[in-house]
Amino acid sequence: MLVCAVPYRRTEPVVLGAVHPLFRSLHLLDTHLGLIIANTVFNLPFAIWLLKGFFEDLPAELEEAALVDGATIFNAFRRIALPLVAPGLVVTALLSFIFTWNEFMFALLFTRSDVRTLTIIVPSLVGGHEILWGEIAAVGVVAIIPNVLLALLLQRYLVRGLTLGAVKG
Repeated sequence: MLVCAVPYRRTEPVVLGAVHPLFRSLHLLDTHLGLIIANTVFNLPFAIWLLKGFFEDLPAELEEAALVDGATIFNAFRRIALPLVAPGLVVTALLSFIFTWNEFMFALLFTRSDVRTLTIIVPSLVGGHEILWGEIAAVGVVAIIPNVLLALLLQRYLVRGLTLGAVKG
């Protein structure tokens, strides 16, 4: 599952076929914990790969200077590296949230009852003889509100994080 998540940002059906019996044996089907684990495993390689680039762009001299001045490794990380990488953390968190919020396949295969996510509601509004367009539009509006609010709240960090490291030199 980790191998297919990074290069293609999609889950192959054969991987889901292997994960479903595992989740069933661990009693993780139709639970919030099961969805959390599946989405975390799916998004973690992407987040690590993205954050790796942000941390590699930090000048090592800043942390070395903090260590020479008597800071511990943890303090140098917390007071020097973390504030400089904050835009990258925000971008990574926002993209991971959007990927998880819009995820359909895990929610479809691993849930059956009230644990279902918002993305699963839309197909249930399409019946054999009618399509409930008003309800589909309402669900679409409700589904996009958290993404828009987060993007607006974090816009300052988002723009800085997306352009960080764009120009070398």
